[in-house]
Amino acid sequence: MRLAILAVILVASGLAACSIPEIEPIPGSITYKGQPTTKLVKAPAGSTFHHRLNDEYGRPAEETYIIQPDRTLRLVRREQIVDPN
Repeated sequence: MRLAILAVILVASGLAACSIPEIEPIPGSITYKGQPTTKLVKAPAGSTFHHRLNDEYGRPAEETYIIQPDRTLRLVRREQIVDPN
């Protein structure tokens, strides 16, 4: 019984660890070379915002950030912007 509980805990912790892959900041990202020196104090923790930049290949892209409870930013998504023309 204890072995089964331990196995469930190990599997659950393994799945939690790999469920959200980290996105590395690139030149132009807000968090490239670390967190910004100013903190967003008016936006509530958990809120998101978008930032447009050119990706490492010069294509337009948009990044999504989440404000963490300690007021740091976490990069959660980057996607290429496709020109409709």
